Amino acid sequence: MQILHLDSSIQSDASASRLLTRAVVAALRSVRADATVAYHDLVEEAIPHLNGPIGAGFRPIAAADFDAITRKEHARSDELVAELLASDVIVIGAPMYSFSVATQLKAWLDRIMQPGKTFRYTPTGPEGLVAGKTVIVVSTRGGSYLSGPLAPLDFQEGYLTAAFGFMGIKDVQFLRAENMSRGDEARRAAMDGAHAAVEPLASSVLAA
Repeated sequence: MQILHLDSSIQSDASASRLLTRAVVAALRSVRADATVAYHDLVEEAIPHLNGPIGAGFRPIAAADFDAITRKEHARSDELVAELLASDVIVIGAPMYSFSVATQLKAWLDRIMQPGKTFRYTPTGPEGLVAGKTVIVVSTRGGSYLSGPLAPLDFQEGYLTAAFGFMGIKDVQFLRAENMSRGDEARRAAMDGAHAAVEPLASSVLAA
């Protein structure tokens, strides 16, 4: 089994999502000792955002039409897709920023959503080409967005579910720590609850 582990928090060692993704990966490996892990810190290893020349690499092109830096980015896009396709479980640290995901995580998603590789267009509509995988999203948020007045502002979890679903990954599960900005007691309670849910979540994913 291969695990793809991605972190996107800008908070480095102070990051709650980074603590939780490590706990999730450790729980998965405690059950599957044979699991290999590919890890990327999307902040430290920032992926340049999609632009016209980089996007051109999503379709057949003449390599000579691009400079060496752009060709390197085309190769990076292909490598990211290959890594996704080779993985069985994808663990993503996704703190909420400005009601959505970190720009670093968005850059990764923009590179892997490639027509003909992770989805295709058909006469009846788009079809995902990535199946048989599970995504575990560690979703950390300053407030409470599952219900109440802030719920309409949650463009984080719905976006991730839709993006992976578009590529054919229907099994997207969330490990949440909410109310992280509402004082020390609320933060501790959120982290305690999330940590308590790690092992049951990992067991359910591996049992599926």
